[in-house]
Amino acid sequence: MVDLVSGISKLNLFSKTSAVDDEDKGEAIDAGTVAGGGHASRQSHVTKDKLRVSQALKSYLVNEGVLQEFEAGLDVEEPTTALRELLDKSHIKVPPQIIDRNHPLPEYFISSSHNTYLMAHQLFGESHASAYEIALQTGSRCVEIDAWDNEDNKEEPKVTHGYTLVSNIPFRKVCETIRDVIDKEAANERNAAPIMISLENHCDAHGQLRLAQIMQEVFGHRLLSKSIRNKGSREQEDPYKHSHVTLAELGNKVAVIVEYHLPNEEESSSSEQSSDEEEQNQARQQYAEKKKAANAGTIVPELAELGVYAQSVKPVNNSWFEANLENAPHHQLINVSESGLKAHLPANSAKIARHNAHHLMRVYPKGTRISSRNLAPVPFWSIGAQICALNWQTFGASSQLNEALFAGSGGYVLKPAALREGGDGNLNTGRRKKLRLHVAGATDVPLPHDRENKDIKPYLTCTLVHPNDLNNLPPKRKTSGYKPHKLTGFMHKDNSPSTDPIWKEVLEWEYDDNEMIFLRLLIKSDDSFARNPIFAVAAVRLVYVVGGWSFIRMLDLGGHETTCTLLVKFEFLDL
Repeated sequence: MVDLVSGISKLNLFSKTSAVDDEDKGEAIDAGTVAGGGHASRQSHVTKDKLRVSQALKSYLVNEGVLQEFEAGLDVEEPTTALRELLDKSHIKVPPQIIDRNHPLPEYFISSSHNTYLMAHQLFGESHASAYEIALQTGSRCVEIDAWDNEDNKEEPKVTHGYTLVSNIPFRKVCETIRDVIDKEAANERNAAPIMISLENHCDAHGQLRLAQIMQEVFGHRLLSKSIRNKGSREQEDPYKHSHVTLAELGNKVAVIVEYHLPNEEESSSSEQSSDEEEQNQARQQYAEKKKAANAGTIVPELAELGVYAQSVKPVNNSWFEANLENAPHHQLINVSESGLKAHLPANSAKIARHNAHHLMRVYPKGTRISSRNLAPVPFWSIGAQICALNWQTFGASSQLNEALFAGSGGYVLKPAALREGGDGNLNTGRRKKLRLHVAGATDVPLPHDRENKDIKPYLTCTLVHPNDLNNLPPKRKTSGYKPHKLTGFMHKDNSPSTDPIWKEVLEWEYDDNEMIFLRLLIKSDDSFARNPIFAVAAVRLVYVVGGWSFIRMLDLGGHETTCTLLVKFEFLDL
């Protein structure tokens, strides 16, 4: 432990001068965040009557023939009925078949949280049971629990990030928090879908027994039923003879993912950390040795019994996608790090996608992401990985894309047909497309407390996130910066303040057609003296986009809806 702390002290992880991609910046997620499908599509937390449209944008809508002058209300401050209807129109429409729940569980994407117990940093953060409540309320349907023996009380295992400075909480308290969320959802008939627990076990035999007993005591009837477990087992034994268990049949039960150790499996874990610092590497070796000792042996039967619909394995070879997994349990879940999976892409993408049509996969962040920055999920979703475990602490770029995929879904989204049973695993249609994004302007750009209207120069920057981009280098387009006319402002009818910018530009991209393409939109300020700060964000899955002009409700960096709206029109062309 001394070596670990020594290594940490030299990393200077919180230095203000450390290089961080400011477009991946996010602020703390809380219960009001729109993060992963827990809220209906744009069911606003901000009263809709607080929304307004700038005079310049009203004039623009008239000039574009969207509204007539009397409908736009050029001479009144309050939005007219026609303008209110346009403001209330959602910029996306989630197709009903995408949230249909009559398919087998492996055919869905699942909104998922990594190291759910952490409120902040992977090495220093505080553990809180309330983090589970926040994750579940904001849309996560798969949460992670790292369970360890409690030296002070062997009967009550603890939840923590092992061999770090992270605090710990009782395992029982975490289960009680999850139980209370389930009961609240059942009472409100909200999110009646299973909550999956990815259980990372570090306990000895007695500790494992206590984990199983505590879950049975706390969850009771909320655990996945025996009948569903039996049906799932028969399905796995002969998937062609027995019908599949559907998401609807799983209901709002708890489905525990229990580890299954293969012979000679690699000693890797979502809890591992690494660094180029010599001291940190030594600490990592010590950690691996202690983990191996703590995890030696098999899972006790009482705990294994709870893994009724998903048993987590870390493969030792490529048999899981080349043929059939050797020594496989029933209902295997491939648990793999982003770097381990990326090594197989794109050469084996189609094979992996076809595997994932029938079996679950969980992708977790590589060990170097100790600051809770996230993996880029889109390439992994595009090969059918159901569970891309994201650090739920801050609303950064990946969380914004997660919100775009799961918006209005309750945390489960049906995969495209190519990624389901009978599909060929290839999402590309072979067609080339052009996206023309018509950007009119925005109203009420939110400013930090330390910024004034007069010293910002807002612009819109957008990135097209494509599954084929394995290097996370999406093509970016941006508008010019907006600055109101000062001395001659009275001569310009479009002379809005800086918080009501007018751009009137068209941004264009050409791309290979694919169902898993996203557009991420950021309103930033073109500051000459510092990095350009982000004021508001949004992300959309292109297949959800509605036609015509619409107002996108922008989010702040914590994922809360603001009163800022962005007026845009999506135009798609075949090439």
